[in-house]
Amino acid sequence: MRRADRLFRIVQILRNRRFVTAEQLSEMLEVSQRTIYRDMQDIMKNGVPIRGEAGVGYQLEANAVLPPLTFTSEEIEALVLGARMAVAWADPALAAAARSVLEKVEAIVPGPLRDVLLRTALFAPGGEWTRQRTTGLDVLRNAVSRQFKVSFQYTREDGATSRRVVRPLGLYFWGAKWNLAAWCELREAYRSFRPDRMSDLRVLEEPFEHRAGVSLEAYLAERMDDDLEHGVESMIRPEAVVEA
Repeated sequence: MRRADRLFRIVQILRNRRFVTAEQLSEMLEVSQRTIYRDMQDIMKNGVPIRGEAGVGYQLEANAVLPPLTFTSEEIEALVLGARMAVAWADPALAAAARSVLEKVEAIVPGPLRDVLLRTALFAPGGEWTRQRTTGLDVLRNAVSRQFKVSFQYTREDGATSRRVVRPLGLYFWGAKWNLAAWCELREAYRSFRPDRMSDLRVLEEPFEHRAGVSLEAYLAERMDDDLEHGVESMIRPEAVVEA
């Protein structure tokens, strides 16, 4: 990492943390603490309002006013790629938000970075196939955010169908399909569901609370190994079964 980029990164870390030590910064940035001490002295000499000292720690002063954010060329490329993936693989509302982000970034970055944004040759092609796999995603996102139960008719790959009422905990994208992580009230267990296999999807006026034993954290502890196995398989074979 160039020294200028490292100094910028230190300021961004201080923006996001109330307090950080030189040891923590040295681990994050993979440099010695002595280098961090020198960097902090230079940052403070340049007028950034930082309170702290070597051996103790650092924090931005309350109500500090800093220059607007800027980006490195690789950060611009990451934004462009992420936005293009959202346009191709997310629901229409998120796709529109991704386009808006790129428009805002294009409007504020200096000329050379604007050129990077416009010339970035990283793509995530979409089409009818991807649109079919994002059906209902906006409804599920809303239900996850509001913590409302959802009901739907589910068709497994073997053709078996059943009506499910679930507590939606999170959504995962595996590079070829989405999965809903949920607590299934029919099975009384954690299950993964593919949105493109749902029909008659409804958000119920039944809020739920994450509690001990039924939460996204508990889901991850119990199911993530299986989900990772299915997720990797789905990248190779998009119709991989997710048992529900």
